[in-house]
Amino acid sequence: MPVTDPIADYLTRIRNAAKAKHKTVDVPQSKLKESISKLLKDKGYIKDYSVVTTEKFPVLRVQLRYLSNGEHAIKEITRVSTPGRRVYEGKNIKRYLSGLGLSVVSTSKGLMTDKEARAAGVGGEVLFRIH
Repeated sequence: MPVTDPIADYLTRIRNAAKAKHKTVDVPQSKLKESISKLLKDKGYIKDYSVVTTEKFPVLRVQLRYLSNGEHAIKEITRVSTPGRRVYEGKNIKRYLSGLGLSVVSTSKGLMTDKEARAAGVGGEVLFRIH
């Protein structure tokens, strides 16, 4: 069954796997999802990710990260820009939760956090927010 919003599907799979206390979750692979996974790994929200080739299509295997008390490292993850309602911000991207969380922005220079986009002086489409 085709997915109309692959980013929302990716975020929902991670959210559901975390609630079920799974160690890994498999999502259909794409370059954008790999970029998101790399950013989430760099910021400490997931342990690791890898591309696994199956019989039908490649899959992105994401290893979830849990804190020492058993809680998931991601407290909340919400989609901002959807296929029906794109949300763009200029060079002065607003801070999310006064800097405690971060917004992931798709810019002309690639995928980056709101802080990195402000430092680079670029704006773009706000994909999702996480903390």
